[in-house]
Amino acid sequence: MEPLRIGVLGCAGIARRRMLPAFRACPGTELVAVASRDLPRARETAAEAGCEAVHGYAELLSRTDVDAVYVPLPAALHEQWVRAALEAGKHVLGEKPLTTDPEATAGLAALAAASGLALRENVMFVHHTQHAAVRRLVADGAIGQIRAFRAAFTVPRLPDGDIRYDPELGGGALWDTGVYPVRAALHFLGGALEVVGAVLGHDGHGAAVDTAGAALLQDTTGVGAQLVFGLDHAYRSQYEILGSAGALTVDRAFTPPAGDPPRVLLERGGSVTRIDLPPDDQVLRTVTDFAAAARDGAAADSMMLRQADLLDRIRGSASAL
Repeated sequence: MEPLRIGVLGCAGIARRRMLPAFRACPGTELVAVASRDLPRARETAAEAGCEAVHGYAELLSRTDVDAVYVPLPAALHEQWVRAALEAGKHVLGEKPLTTDPEATAGLAALAAASGLALRENVMFVHHTQHAAVRRLVADGAIGQIRAFRAAFTVPRLPDGDIRYDPELGGGALWDTGVYPVRAALHFLGGALEVVGAVLGHDGHGAAVDTAGAALLQDTTGVGAQLVFGLDHAYRSQYEILGSAGALTVDRAFTPPAGDPPRVLLERGGSVTRIDLPPDDQVLRTVTDFAAAARDGAAADSMMLRQADLLDRIRGSASAL
């Protein structure tokens, strides 16, 4: 079977560090070209990745030797260029969040479905096998009935001028680090979550976007999810599932290095058991999943739509810190 031929719209850091190497390593994909509005930057990135450089996003979308595109542009540009890619007949893997508006996300999903094209959002952690192991533990009754969920993804302050501080480009903690705990809550508690309350705040350094936030969600049975996210914090990448008979904790939950063996802590009956799991490459698994979706004509992930709705409801419910 021929590999899926990939073009990349933009030279963002995540593309250069994570995604371009994964596209090259995946047997189901072939990295063809990378585009930028800055031709020297495209050439530099393409030279690193061993592919062609293209001047301009529209020029890449017009190529007949590209089957699919990865879009790592700033969030505010996603809707325009994901739509353009779909209209050009390309499968799309868009960086998260796919858009900052749930109606726009739903519109893109509908366009992809009508066109027979795969559309995926690049939320990579859900593909890591450690979370399937946690689900099995929960299903096997290791902690009894789920009573609460907690998750946090926070990072230290970024350099001034980082695009995540620019409101015109879709910056802010909710759209960046907030996606992770929200998606984790959906992953473990299901799609029937509602927003009970939320706060968004600023870091005191003059940022024009939210740099800190928290949200409380609840499912139909009354199980609550306490979520924390931020761009000016001590590093935290963790979730905890509290049950009637125990608890499960996962550190380095959202961005674990491919070579690091994950560790799950199981607390039960006053003792703590460390469960060591094999290393896994969530980036390569994400690319493999996308290639399979393009090959099989898979529909858009429904959790992508529910995630977009929850993020919008959190923003709409938030009061200032």
